[in-house]
Amino acid sequence: MRRFIASLGYACSGIYQAVRSQRHMRIHCVAVAIVAATGLVLSLNVLEWAVLCLTMALVISLELVNTAIEHVVDLASPERRPLAKAAKDTAAGAVLAAAIFAVIVGLLILGPPLVQLIFG
Repeated sequence: MRRFIASLGYACSGIYQAVRSQRHMRIHCVAVAIVAATGLVLSLNVLEWAVLCLTMALVISLELVNTAIEHVVDLASPERRPLAKAAKDTAAGAVLAAAIFAVIVGLLILGPPLVQLIFG
């Protein structure tokens, strides 16, 4: 049990470090807060919450993986190399793709009730 608790501590430390050091991670966290607040105002159903939560978790998780890849690449290849750049760019592209699809999912789920709320 101690090892499990220690593992949780390491994971939380990694999340904290990413939030503290990565601007995009902070942007994603603000977006999650806005989406969650909007979902509460709109009284989403369980399925809508599940889809939004999975989508938000995907973006946050990929941002954490991207940060880890950037750190490892910087450690392994401090000088500029094409393969190092490709690895970092590909990881960033994964986050971008997830974020774009998250916006689409958000618009599909939040858009209609928001329009109804605003324009009655």
